[in-house]
This record gives sequence, C-alpha cells and structure tokens, in this order.
Amino acid sequence: RWAVLCDTNGGSLPHEVEAITREVAARVPGERLGIHCHDDTGNAVANSLAAVRAGVRQVQGTLNGLGERCGNANLVSLLPTLMLKMGYETALSREDLRHLTHVSRVVDERLNRAHNRHAPYVGENAFAHKGGLHVSAVEKDARSYEHVQPEDVGNARKILVSDQAGRSNVLSLLKEVGMTIEASDPRIDRLVRLVKEREFIGYTYDGAEASFELLARRELENLTPPFELVSYRVMDERRMTETGAPFTLAEATMKVRVDGELHMTVAEGNGPVNALDRALRKALLVAYPVLVDMHLVDYKVRILGAGAGTDALIRVMIESTDGSGRRWTTVGVSSNVIEASWQALSDAVAYKLYAA
Repeated sequence: RWAVLCDTNGGSLPHEVEAITREVAARVPGERLGIHCHDDTGNAVANSLAAVRAGVRQVQGTLNGLGERCGNANLVSLLPTLMLKMGYETALSREDLRHLTHVSRVVDERLNRAHNRHAPYVGENAFAHKGGLHVSAVEKDARSYEHVQPEDVGNARKILVSDQAGRSNVLSLLKEVGMTIEASDPRIDRLVRLVKEREFIGYTYDGAEASFELLARRELENLTPPFELVSYRVMDERRMTETGAPFTLAEATMKVRVDGELHMTVAEGNGPVNALDRALRKALLVAYPVLVDMHLVDYKVRILGAGAGTDALIRVMIESTDGSGRRWTTVGVSSNVIEASWQALSDAVAYKLYAA
C-alpha cells in the first residue's frame, strides 16, 4: 500500500510541501510515499519535485498537465527534470524519453487542441533561437542557451528569422533546410534585406518557416512556382433557411496556370478561405495528386496596428499537415483578409509540392 499526500486544491507552495513531506517521511517508509499535486498556483511541478527531494518515490501527474480546473502536475515536464536534471531513475529509459515530444503532441492532436509552443522541453519554441549574437553563441556552445540537448526529449533546435535577423540567423536556417551558401555570398545580404523589408510591412517568419524557405529558394535558387494565379473571385452569401435560421455560403471562382495550361474552377465552402482552398485543389489535383492528403489544421488572424480599425493590415498564419504527419506554417499580409489568406494558402500548397 501507498500513502499519497494530496494537494487537492493546488494551494500549497514548494517550501510547504517539502517541509510537510519530510515530516511524514520520518514516520512512513519513503519507498511507499507518494505525492499528488494540482496546478492552481502554477506550482504543481515544483511541488512534486520538492516532495521527491523530501523522500517520496511515487509522483502522480498527467500528460500535458491535463486535469480539472488548472490541471495536474505535468508529467511531460516532471519526467525529464527528474531524469536529466536531478539524476533519478524512473519507469522510463533514456531511449523512452526521446519519444516525449511526439507523445505530448499526439495527446493534444487526439484532443483536438493546439499544442503549447512554449511548453518546457517539448514546445516548438523550447529550443528556438533568434538574434544574430544569440544564434552565434548557440553554434559555438549550445549550453549557453540550452539547458539540455533537445534530442534527449525528442525535440529539435530551431533557428528563427525575425526582426532581429542577421547573417548568422539566415545562414543557420538555410543550413537547416539543406541550402549550402557561402557566408561571403552577396545574395545573403540581399535576402536579409528582403526579410527585414517584408517584416517592416507586417510579415513574420518567426513560426512561419515554410514561407521563409520558399522566399529563400525563390531568391537564391530561382525556384519555379508550381502554379501561377491568374485571378480569383470570392462571393459570400447570407441566406435564410425555411425555418428562418441564417446561414452563409461562400463561392470561389479561380483561374490558375499549370505548366502553361489555364485551369478555371469553381468551388463552394463554408467560408471564403475554405472555398478558395477547395477551388485551388480542384485546379491542381490532376497535375499534383499528392495534394489529396494535405489539409489545414490551424488558421490565425491578427490585426496589425492598434486602433487602425477595419482598414488595418491583417496577418494570416496557416498551419498545414499531410498524411506523413509533417506540419508547416505559412504567412500572408494584406489589408484584405481574403488576400492575406490567399498568400498563406498558396504558400502552404507550394511548400507541400516542393517538399514532395
């Protein structure tokens, strides 16, 4: 039998948990003592670690901290901390730990919720770096900005291109996507200037690496686009059902050129972006059947410029995936939300075709 101490309302603090646990451990055999913490003060992981220091040998928690109210102790943070930082043995091996990022993200996918990009150890940004000096330091000694090796938890280092972008960032990211360019190549300066110019008007490549890669390959390798948009038109219609309930229907008409051949398609959708997506696929599927397993998984809209009102610039970020489980994010910017969406959507499709 186990004696499990429970911080059920999540209100205890680490120093309290450690003191109480030490007192109980003096009377109950430590190998049969456990801890169960909730995260109502944001201390569930810290409280669990304090209890381990005080002698408990069973730690209860959940994947990604799932649980009522604010959640339970997050095993995804606890396990690598116990194993990599504190030197404890757990039921997992070091090889098992290399699957941690994958498991965490699969749980969120099954629950149909967005993964926390900033989650410790497993978030997309947990080992992300931007800023020229920052990136240079990481390349010289990763320990200056990384407390563990990302591979140990199944994650990966990511170099971001942002408004702090310099040659170091761009060269590192180009290397990451398999583009070998000499550091002295004048095209690097041209690409850095282009990135800064686009970010000045609202684009961001921090989290939209697929759009950055396409931009870089177009600039440095004269990448030929797989299709050319001639025109599109989107109509959004609001109707009433027989019962008087309102519903909307969008229709997109599109002309695109593929290998010199003009294709015109019409498609309906439950919104203008969905209609555009369907019309584009309809035009491309015969030439590019690999698009059949691609779909959008996230769509984000942000207004740029506080107080600009309805004529403000709009930034759209689209996250896509395919049958292989790969994910990529693209970006578009315009004062017209449909045009911004088209830019992000067309980049998403172009990246899928390039990567295929």
